[in-house]
Amino acid sequence: MIATLRGEVTQIEDNALVVEIGGVGLRVFVPAPLRGRLKVGEVVLLYTHLVVREDALTLYGFESQSDRDLFNMLLGVDGVGPKVALSVLSTLTLDTVQRAVFNEESEILSRVPGVGKKTAQKIVLYLHDRLKPADALAKVAALSDKDSEVLAALTALGYSVVEAQTAIQSLPKDAPEDVEERLRLALQYFTGK
Repeated sequence: MIATLRGEVTQIEDNALVVEIGGVGLRVFVPAPLRGRLKVGEVVLLYTHLVVREDALTLYGFESQSDRDLFNMLLGVDGVGPKVALSVLSTLTLDTVQRAVFNEESEILSRVPGVGKKTAQKIVLYLHDRLKPADALAKVAALSDKDSEVLAALTALGYSVVEAQTAIQSLPKDAPEDVEERLRLALQYFTGK
């Protein structure tokens, strides 16, 4: 099994990177946020998972071990393959997935492209006992009610889950607890004011 790889990004494709290691270019499928941050010529360290099929060897890469661990856990869910698991990590942050599982909010997961309502419920049930709530997770869960409302409001206004999540994450740490004020600040993220 290939656990990690370090090399130079030589190409950025629609859903993958080509990383050159010792003169060999490896195609590695990575989550969209990571792909968007990298540039050709950068040296990258990826935590990887190799999927072996009869007709293909497919390499998936992640920025952190925790992202790779979540990917592996998602593969254990009935009906979730590598493409859907990668879609989850491309659309939602690790904290958001943990919060959705911790609070049993499958509707957050069902907004991911390729994840229907039943699959989202399966993911929540499967991960509930596997993702251990840590102190940080308890803190995130405490924040989740107001931020879930802000997320719902932003998606109702037509923003994608990824855009809404990014706007919520851009809120200052000392942002007010009031949902309306948090929504106003999140909307400012889109207007750049």
